[in-house]
Amino acid sequence: MSNTVSTAQLAAWLAADNLDAAIEAGLLHWTPGAADDAGQQAMVGAAHARLTQALAARERYRARAVRLRRIAAERDARRAPAPAAPGAAAALPGNVAAILARAKAKAAQGHS
Repeated sequence: MSNTVSTAQLAAWLAADNLDAAIEAGLLHWTPGAADDAGQQAMVGAAHARLTQALAARERYRARAVRLRRIAAERDARRAPAPAAPGAAAALPGNVAAILARAKAKAAQGHS
């Protein structure tokens, strides 16, 4: 084992459902010893495997969330209208320009 906590101690914490203590003591870095009890090795090994899989899943979830935020930002950037040049009037489609011109002419006639 890479630390001083024995497989027996880790197994005792796991049997007592004290996963936090086992993790803090080094469950993630546990390696079986030749003199360890086979039953304890199996229990600690299974917990070690579950912890490793859970951490890998969490990392995949975080990477996916980052990827989805990046994709959404790229999509929003594509959908955003291009900024108009300062001082330049926005060009209106022909039919909208004609409607606006008629409305301005009508308004000017009403105020004269």
